[in-house]
Amino acid sequence: MAALDFTTERLRLRPWRENDVACVLAIYGDERVWRWLGADPQPLNDPEAAFARIKRWASLYRGACGIWAVVPLGEQSPVGTVLLLPLPDAQGSYTDAIEIGWHFSPQVWGKGYATEAAQALLDRAWVEDISEVHAVVYPGNDASVAVTKRLGMTDQGITDAWYGTTLRHFLVTRPQ
Repeated sequence: MAALDFTTERLRLRPWRENDVACVLAIYGDERVWRWLGADPQPLNDPEAAFARIKRWASLYRGACGIWAVVPLGEQSPVGTVLLLPLPDAQGSYTDAIEIGWHFSPQVWGKGYATEAAQALLDRAWVEDISEVHAVVYPGNDASVAVTKRLGMTDQGITDAWYGTTLRHFLVTRPQ
């Protein structure tokens, strides 16, 4: 299994920790972030729920897959999340399709952190022999669409295959 803690040029990707509850609340309690997440987006503002989410995330590491806290080098606190996980279908059951995703504090938007962290996970996916990776984005989330383009993903159109909601689907395949 690949290391759970690794770095890029400017970032450290590491598992979320139990003492990161305040950071989880700051990111997922911000309406500019949570409104783009899930079929029924809701703010996360309960410390116990944030702690439970961190515990659940810790159980998801398998091969190249997992959910990482993104911490700028030289800092201590996470500013975002990057993930590589099986996509859930409309009923919530995991499929064979692997999703890449990112959620960042608005305070760091525009710094290229989402692209840098996501590219590190794509590189990880290719080493682990994952042949294709999907991203799903709410229509109107132009910032995330821009990240998919920088990652070399191609627009596959609108789908309702995952998460029980209508999303734009992007795809990238492993370089040969």
